[in-house]
Amino acid sequence: MKKLILGLAIVASTFVFAQKKDAKDVNAQVEATNKAAMDAYNAKNYAVAAPKFLELYNLLKTNGQEDKTYMYYSGLSYALANNLDESIKIYTDLVNSGYTGVQTQYTAKDKTGKVEAFNKDVWETLKKTGAKDYTDFKTEQTKSVEPDLYETLSTLLLNAKKNDEALAIIEKGLAKYPNNAKLKEYQGTALYASGKTDQFMTNLKDQLAKNPTDAVNWYNLGVLQSKNPATLNDAIASFTKALEINPKMSNAHQNLVYAVIGDDAKAVEEINGIRKSNPDKATELIEARKERFNKALPYAEKWYQAEPNNIDAVTVLKDVYGMLKNQAKVAELKAKEAALQAAAPAK
Repeated sequence: MKKLILGLAIVASTFVFAQKKDAKDVNAQVEATNKAAMDAYNAKNYAVAAPKFLELYNLLKTNGQEDKTYMYYSGLSYALANNLDESIKIYTDLVNSGYTGVQTQYTAKDKTGKVEAFNKDVWETLKKTGAKDYTDFKTEQTKSVEPDLYETLSTLLLNAKKNDEALAIIEKGLAKYPNNAKLKEYQGTALYASGKTDQFMTNLKDQLAKNPTDAVNWYNLGVLQSKNPATLNDAIASFTKALEINPKMSNAHQNLVYAVIGDDAKAVEEINGIRKSNPDKATELIEARKERFNKALPYAEKWYQAEPNNIDAVTVLKDVYGMLKNQAKVAELKAKEAALQAAAPAK
């Protein structure tokens, strides 16, 4: 599952409904709902905060002050509560509506120097009549959250295994933000999850052309290349490149060793199948297998050197030494393996 990275400073708001007869009742209801939503959000009770923010949005809309910011807060809270269906519904609505979250903030400093925020009407009134109480009147536009909407909705859809829908949103987002690195990454994930491996490989190569120091993309490219015997050497080169960038990338170390060794189970099966009927051919295959393990040895040793306390690195190197009949090293690594297993927390 893709991890959601959702960070947002949600601030309380003041609501004024001066034009309605029942303004006090409406204001009280809105303020109470706002407080309940804020309290739940700040307490990380996102499952409660989400519907409260949506209720607040609907109350404001009914009273002529529609503000999709609160729908956004609701979608965010649903996402943090891991309610994929509701969060996807809201984020889809926001994306399709063209919501950007850009707002104008109106601030001024009081006599103590404290900066206060006001709605536009109050700010303009104070600027005209309250200069003795307030100074430093400023307006500032907030940053657009539209890229975040596309990124989060893409992640939510991928988490929900709605890969084709995710791909459509990603492509729509990239049409507006062609240099968005996260959307490019998610595009690759969606292509791979949809079984479109050729397009995924093209996507990876495009990304690497723009950023050749991305170890994860080199690793992913190596994984795809390793599935085709014709591009096995390319896979080895890609894993090696990933490790040049990140020497402690465990998966790259492990896949590099396995790429060099090849399908060992199949090789053993082939050897056993002809050992009696064609011993000369069997011997030839045995030597070829030994040569592959010899070639894999320095890669396994580099992994162990980079992560001497990684039990997978220890086990893989032990198995390679075992194939090469280096019993002293096998014994040494067996002892290390046992020590790491004993020190590992109980599952």
